[in-house]
Amino acid sequence: MKYQGKILPGKPYPLGATYDGKGINFAVFSENATGVTLCLFNEPADGRNHLEIKLREVTDYVWHIYVPGLQAGQQYGYLVDGQYRPEDGKRFNSGKLLIDPYAKAIGGSVRVVDEMFDYSPAYQEGKGEFKKDDTDTTGITNKSIVIDPEFDWEGVRKPEIPMHDSVIYELHVKGFTALHPDIPEEERGTYKGLAHPKVINYLKELGITAIELMPVHHFLHRKFLLENGLSNYWGYDSIGFFAPHAEYSAAGMQGEQVNEFKEMVKAYHRQGLEVILDVVYNHTGEGNHLGPTLSFRGIDNQHYYRLDPQDSLRCTDYTGTGNTLNMLSSRALQLVMDSLRYWATDMQVDGFRFDLASALARGLYDVGKLSAFFDTIHQDPVISQLKLIAEPWDLGEGGYQVGNFPVLWAEWNGKYRDSVRKFWRGDESQVMELAYRLSGSSDLYEDNGKLPSSSINLITAHDGFTLHDLVSFNRKHNKLNGEQNRDGEEHNLSWNSGVEGETDDPDIIALREKRKRSFLATLLLSQGVPMISHGDEYGRTQQGNNNVYCQDNELAWMDWDLNERQERFWAFTKRMIALRKAYPITHRRRYFKNRPIQGEGIKDIRWLNTRGEDMSKKEWETGFIRCMGMLLDGTLMEEMDESGNSLQNDILLVLFNSYWEPVSFRLPNHLKGVRWEVLVDTENNNNPFEPPVVESTYNIQARSMVLLKMQGT
Repeated sequence: MKYQGKILPGKPYPLGATYDGKGINFAVFSENATGVTLCLFNEPADGRNHLEIKLREVTDYVWHIYVPGLQAGQQYGYLVDGQYRPEDGKRFNSGKLLIDPYAKAIGGSVRVVDEMFDYSPAYQEGKGEFKKDDTDTTGITNKSIVIDPEFDWEGVRKPEIPMHDSVIYELHVKGFTALHPDIPEEERGTYKGLAHPKVINYLKELGITAIELMPVHHFLHRKFLLENGLSNYWGYDSIGFFAPHAEYSAAGMQGEQVNEFKEMVKAYHRQGLEVILDVVYNHTGEGNHLGPTLSFRGIDNQHYYRLDPQDSLRCTDYTGTGNTLNMLSSRALQLVMDSLRYWATDMQVDGFRFDLASALARGLYDVGKLSAFFDTIHQDPVISQLKLIAEPWDLGEGGYQVGNFPVLWAEWNGKYRDSVRKFWRGDESQVMELAYRLSGSSDLYEDNGKLPSSSINLITAHDGFTLHDLVSFNRKHNKLNGEQNRDGEEHNLSWNSGVEGETDDPDIIALREKRKRSFLATLLLSQGVPMISHGDEYGRTQQGNNNVYCQDNELAWMDWDLNERQERFWAFTKRMIALRKAYPITHRRRYFKNRPIQGEGIKDIRWLNTRGEDMSKKEWETGFIRCMGMLLDGTLMEEMDESGNSLQNDILLVLFNSYWEPVSFRLPNHLKGVRWEVLVDTENNNNPFEPPVVESTYNIQARSMVLLKMQGT
């Protein structure tokens, strides 16, 4: 039906739907459209009974209008006219209702069905003509929702925790609380459930400083997953870069999700914890050229997606998901920047982890440090002050860019993960690589003017085995995903006892627990910023599935019913985080002055052989060394805390033994006669234990690490 009320020209900025208390301004960009129609809905299922308004005003390719009298909560969408010439990259189809790319809320769960595809369902790849299908989707496609931006933050401010003091905890909003017994059932798996005091207290008691939420931008569920009884559990298929995912809302899915998300952030900030978002700007859920038309594709395919220069029907795919956002387009870049600024200001988040960030940095052909994306972020007075973390790779040529992101950026350090796994597996020629990773990866970052906190250290993450499965399985077990076990990473770069999965053998159980303790202790005693994947703190298992992206069930959810063994491991994790916080030398702001091999200048860090002497160049280069010591001399630290006080001057010694047999380690000669407290020995669970005191030698057990503190410092 045609709208009969009063309308005004409106403004081209801000993009999206903006409520001012008297009406709503609508603005949507499309350079190549020939017409845009605004559709207004009273109910989500409205189809042909909706009201339509043709947008007549166009400024700088932005179509805009102001409708007086409309209220927050109004549901809307767009029909966009233009050429349908897929071979030229134009995919306009006025039969398809489109979600506003700037929608602050999207109603309900986006579940892809046949009618959402803009081409004939009879088409098969390489067979027949790619014909337009203009089946009406106004009653099917999810509606964009106008929100009231007003919210009372009650004076709660961001914690602004220094990066080097951070301990990050990666979690899934639903999976983390879906089984929590103390959360009301209707709130489990939601933003409200995540803000429950029991949950926040759990994280605070553990010692976490920041949660990193897996994708909360509104995402869709792909058709092939739904047809196989699965769903997009992880959420790496965004369809709305401004809208919090509605399925994670306890209050409702028609706009209520926005304030519920804000309440969650406020609750964390009130308790001194930060909230970081895992954001997926490298691609959208519309997939490749055979994917559905839900938003970007139908609004201006050529601007929003990188198209194959040899065949404009197809998208260039650097992400392995079918498409890549076109960051060469100023409007696509603006979309990302506006989204980041919105989450930083209106939603008050503390930082972002950028999925497949190399795809965002690509110029015409390759990844460039000086891409427009980096330049724009560095010049932004808001975003540049947040925690910016890159997943520094994509699937395109030259996409592995660990160590190459510019100043202000931290990176998921894939080299750290691989080095630590290889060392504890017992691989040869690992000690020099490990030394660099333990000391903050200066070889990757220092020459770029960066700090140790540029390295986000991880052993595991959502993508791959859990820590428990890392030491319990040699092979992935992903058959439940319906892809014949072809999905997921092939190798775990670890080593187990030769028995796959759960076992009742006490010796094997003890060995696995020790290996987990060694992994975790290594992570928490390394320079840089540790990241723990949710559940690893107690030993969560996914039964060998290393790619639970489609498993929205107990296989992937957090299990809060811990057995005695898991409770002991949780206590060990808590203790290791507490030790890290207690000794500033374990997480310095600046790099050590000493380096592996060089051995010159101030020896604020020393690398020792089993005789307690500095390792020689020959020892560094031999492939047979699997046991070494790392001495951290806090008496030579030149750093101060945030208040200007000198940091404490402890001397710590960390011993590593990846041999399959014990090694007698002589303590450093120049410190002869001093006494050492044993704070941690991963051979034993020792939670709690009376610290033994040693003097000249220490017998470090197989595949174990030990932390000692010099008495009197």
